[in-house]
Amino acid sequence: MTTSQQVQVVGVPYTQQSSSSKTILGKDDFLKMLVAQLRNQDPLNPMDGTEFAAQLAQFSSVEQLANINSNLSDSMAMNQLLTQAVSNTMSASLIGLKVRATSSNIQYSGEKSVKFGYTLPVNANTVTVKIFDQNNKLVRTLTGGTGIGDQTVTWDGEDQVGNTVASGSYRFAVEAVDAKGSTVQSTQFIFGTVTAVRFKPNGAVFVIDGAEVPLADILEILRG
Repeated sequence: MTTSQQVQVVGVPYTQQSSSSKTILGKDDFLKMLVAQLRNQDPLNPMDGTEFAAQLAQFSSVEQLANINSNLSDSMAMNQLLTQAVSNTMSASLIGLKVRATSSNIQYSGEKSVKFGYTLPVNANTVTVKIFDQNNKLVRTLTGGTGIGDQTVTWDGEDQVGNTVASGSYRFAVEAVDAKGSTVQSTQFIFGTVTAVRFKPNGAVFVIDGAEVPLADILEILRG
């Protein structure tokens, strides 16, 4: 269903049939209006020169606004590309550095212990840390610190009965409860070394011990 709207150009009415696909006049529409007005004017009563000059001034203003909008769009696109290029360059400089990042995925090498942690917004009464393998099977349950702030956990790579697990990817979950038995939400983080940077359409991601971590999830760059 279309609607009819009246657009007044210095005393000359113009009826535009609009739909949901187009409801705003552009400079081309404005120019077509002026040409149509000249073609259909009464030869015995031509348009007043002052009135026509005013309409030309209106057209010039519309064109200038359209050009400004186009230039702004181009400038924003260039700034976005520049920002992305700078971000990519800075991201590459993190390769080889140790970082702390938001994640619950850990990598066990089969030799060294794995250190990871979590952050509590308030003190908890009890904290249980559960480690799962890639098949979501529980392999180990540990007890964590209950104080507010950052808490670290070290896993020696053994399962619940003392057997060393296979090297590979694991994940951990933190279950924190306060004195009233209510759940305390926590934020998990890992420690690792940035081994590579992958550039994707949505931005750069860092490869930390085999896992991809977005730039926004890097919490801290560590020394040593």
